[in-house]
Amino acid sequence: MSGTDDQALPQFVTTFDPQHGVAVPVAEGVERLTAPNPSPFTFHGTNTYIVGQKSVCVIDPGPDDDAHLDALMVALKGREVTHIAVSHTHRDHSPLTRRLKERTGAVIVAEGPHRPSRPLFEGEVNPFAESSDTDFVPDRALSDGDTVEGDGWRLTAVHTPGHTANHAAFALDNTGILFSADHVMAWATSIVAPPDGAMADYMASLDRLLSRDDRLYLPGHGGPVSEPRTFVRALRTHRRMRERAVLERIQKGDRLIPDMVSVIYASTDLRLHGAAALSVLAHIEDLVEKGLIDTDGSPRLSGEYRPG
Repeated sequence: MSGTDDQALPQFVTTFDPQHGVAVPVAEGVERLTAPNPSPFTFHGTNTYIVGQKSVCVIDPGPDDDAHLDALMVALKGREVTHIAVSHTHRDHSPLTRRLKERTGAVIVAEGPHRPSRPLFEGEVNPFAESSDTDFVPDRALSDGDTVEGDGWRLTAVHTPGHTANHAAFALDNTGILFSADHVMAWATSIVAPPDGAMADYMASLDRLLSRDDRLYLPGHGGPVSEPRTFVRALRTHRRMRERAVLERIQKGDRLIPDMVSVIYASTDLRLHGAAALSVLAHIEDLVEKGLIDTDGSPRLSGEYRPG
């Protein structure tokens, strides 16, 4: 790894005070309320955002948690909730939407229901199936560029598939703020796990964000990303380095994904090695598509791989 690569790596920020149960102002007309669902995958919990003053939009209500719903209703007291925007359908982001709609009558907007990025191969099991909110259905599906608005605010959907097929970020128009959900986070990289996610889609979505001029990202977990373009370029470099590492392990004789993970993710929490294996699979799918590696049949976690 060269010095240039070191400088280009993302500088992750792991200091964050979630202040569970309290709505915290994070920008003009924006508050953050963090759900009490910390884990190695969710950091200190899922961030729910309240956008607006009198009529508001709630972004990502979060998991189906009584305490979080109670805290959210306290924060919303005296205000009309006109919209509930959902970035994607993992169970730490969308399930509370149904109960919040019952309380408020708000319109639910999202890219669409949950779906995998590709069909499952014969005999394949989706390892993230239990994490997916397959019951979610928006009242209104948002195409890329569609908007919703209320009193003094307007949100534009920015489709960013990769983490999931239906992942969308939301731009708060005329502010430079993007609610980046799980696509870009300051504390860690996003999980890209086939068949829910796809690495080629994720990388294309990073390029999509680089074509924008946002000044601040408010993500689904952890604190803000204050220099988005620099950070996204670093994330892209990081992913390309991971791709090279996977290719190098195969060229050096590794044939199985667990063997690659044990080397590439040697310093990573062992509880995350299952997710790391799925990330390696996501890179392998892309490398097979590019013709750089070969396998018998379709790429899968149990497959054997060799140089193309």
